[in-house]
Amino acid sequence: MTVTIGRRELLAALGGAAAWPLAARAQQAGKLPTVGFLGVATPTAWGPWASAFVQRLRELGWIEGRTIAIEYRWAEGRSERFAEIAAELVRLKVDVIVTGQSLVPALKQVTSVIPIVMAVANDPVGGDLVATLARPGGNVTGLSLQTPDLAGKRLELLREVVPGLRRLAVLANVANAATVPEMGKVAAAARTLGLEVVTLGVRRAEDIAPAFETHKGRADALYVTADGLLNTNRVRINTLVLGARLPTISGWREFVEAGSLMSYGANYPDLFRRAGDYVDKILRGIKPGDLPVEQPTKFDFVINLTTAKVLGLTIPESMLLRADEVIE
Repeated sequence: MTVTIGRRELLAALGGAAAWPLAARAQQAGKLPTVGFLGVATPTAWGPWASAFVQRLRELGWIEGRTIAIEYRWAEGRSERFAEIAAELVRLKVDVIVTGQSLVPALKQVTSVIPIVMAVANDPVGGDLVATLARPGGNVTGLSLQTPDLAGKRLELLREVVPGLRRLAVLANVANAATVPEMGKVAAAARTLGLEVVTLGVRRAEDIAPAFETHKGRADALYVTADGLLNTNRVRINTLVLGARLPTISGWREFVEAGSLMSYGANYPDLFRRAGDYVDKILRGIKPGDLPVEQPTKFDFVINLTTAKVLGLTIPESMLLRADEVIE
């Protein structure tokens, strides 16, 4: 009697991961295939996103500690640590690295071979990290946040809540080159709306409070750019924001959960889940340069109604109906 075994059954019989190219090489070397997870911020800030990534891997048959190993490193928003921890992961000879755009230049300095998956990237083409979205080339691919493209939408939302908006403060980590395209888009959108822009530039956590103090009373609202340092310090920022009575918008729902007024942007847990799909394909043998950079498919608009009341703002009913979540 002849029994025919299909490819799916064969992979399962071999333990799934063992049958795939990179995984097979890793196992021949006596170790599990290894993912380097390089967080731009802290475990607290990136924890929920890392969990979404690990859960997706599990759904695809990659069980942490059993069929795959994950090496976690955290930059804590400190750009001076980027080169050090990038080099450390390369020395570990991980099979693929998952990270955010701001850490990719440091990684590209130390490896042109290890596949790099950007779970979140502000502007991968503008940042000269990939050739095109459709054909990235090289060893980098991943997911774009469309952050610069959403700047105008965020300013429109702010003006809807603050009809008398004339002066806009932009909080940005000026040491992070990945925020430059977003700052440019914010400035362009502000000009279109007739707004004056003041930049609160920071490089370290210690710069945040002085930046607010220096520009005290010079703005009607605040725009927070996408950056690991700012995300790490979101509680500190929101304390200063509420003290200055500034309506604030960013791309992160986590900022709103920490007391900010509004956020509009890509759904980060969904992007990190999709990063799991990239890792799965790469461990199966697909080259990262052949995997197109994908755009977000889920966006979140979140409003903190409690903060609106503290600021004395009335959120239009039509806006509340458009929100994906209203925090009360």
